[in-house]
Amino acid sequence: MKFLTKLSNMIMEKCLPDPYIFVAILTVLVLLLGVVLTPSSPLDMVVYWGDGFWGLLSFTMQMVVVLAAGHILANSPVFKRFLSSMASKIKKPSSAIMIVTFVSLVACWINWGFGLVIGALFAKEIARHVKKVDYRLLIASAYSGFIIWHGGLAGSIPLSIATEGHPFEELMGGVIPTSNTIFSPYNLFIVIVIGFTLPLFNRWMMPKEENVVEVDPSLLIEEEQKFPPAERTFASWTERSSLLTILIGLIGISYLIYHFTTKGFALDLNIVNTIFIILGIILHGTPQRFLAAAQQAIKTTSGIVFQFPFYAGIMGMMTTSGLAFVFSQWFISISNDFTFYLFTFYSAGLVNFFVPSGGGQWAVQAPIMLEAANVINADTAKTAMAIAWGDAWTNMIQPFWALPALAIAGLKAKDIMGFCLFVLIFTGIIISVGLLFL
Repeated sequence: MKFLTKLSNMIMEKCLPDPYIFVAILTVLVLLLGVVLTPSSPLDMVVYWGDGFWGLLSFTMQMVVVLAAGHILANSPVFKRFLSSMASKIKKPSSAIMIVTFVSLVACWINWGFGLVIGALFAKEIARHVKKVDYRLLIASAYSGFIIWHGGLAGSIPLSIATEGHPFEELMGGVIPTSNTIFSPYNLFIVIVIGFTLPLFNRWMMPKEENVVEVDPSLLIEEEQKFPPAERTFASWTERSSLLTILIGLIGISYLIYHFTTKGFALDLNIVNTIFIILGIILHGTPQRFLAAAQQAIKTTSGIVFQFPFYAGIMGMMTTSGLAFVFSQWFISISNDFTFYLFTFYSAGLVNFFVPSGGGQWAVQAPIMLEAANVINADTAKTAMAIAWGDAWTNMIQPFWALPALAIAGLKAKDIMGFCLFVLIFTGIIISVGLLFL
């Protein structure tokens, strides 16, 4: 296994380009496939790309905030001490790999945005304390927990179809409760088996000691922000005063209490961002310290800002040209009532390369796969979860979702994708068994 992971890492390092190059190549490929496989002309595909280019703008901003706000929170004095205290208790590289994987899995099951940030921040702190731990595998392990998100409490597809008035209510025969999706036997089997075995699998991928790639702990220490001497002015006083921090903190906490009291434990990306921002403001103490941390954090978001629009353009080409329909129909044509869920899962994994948004992919594939499920009398709830797991599965080798973790860690996609490829294979087997036999 160590030889295979070493070989995989070598191949990825030599062949996997920067995520921007990856999305640029993908853009050209989808355009060509659209011209060849659909009635669309080259000009049509260009128009679909341009019309869709800003289709993920609000989502892009959400991702920028989740990354920046998580960075701000992690660099607050209290949070730094908390992460450092937890990391300092870990002594062995093997323990570091397993613990960071498990923490990421649990956090991503609760909420994917929270899990992506917390896993990477915790891994980065561990790297400062534990010697001889492979930094690439550590960050890959933190990211690998993301595989579980669509089978968890914040899965966008199961939560969408559990909401009255969802777009596919007629095709699915009404609202589908989470007892038939998130808490169904096959989904719980997949979640539990991955939860207990993935930490061990990641530990198994640890390279030999002579091949370990460590990181200099001093490179992971954030520079202390230096502030100019206080002046006897109103502006200087407000910047250093904790009064505004207390007032904004009270407003934010009051809103969060109201939200959770009236809506239950309903976590979405906006609420996670609100929690991160309010806690960041409170824990930094003064507006001056908070703004300095924000200025530092925003530097890590450039990859998201300039790459997500290209994925939105790809989404536009895939959906408007009918290319996603072509891919899905091919899988349907080779399915029967036993293999239908499995091929739905695989088709979703393929489409996810081109439409790496759970909500976007559901909009593209749901009409096709649910109609097919009704034709062969398959369970529409399980069909929805097969799409959900396919969407989550190939995220392991799709750089789109790795960008936040990579930005926090200071790595490139090619540094971790060699390990993530084996995570893809391992978890794919577990998901396939769960969908086929339960």
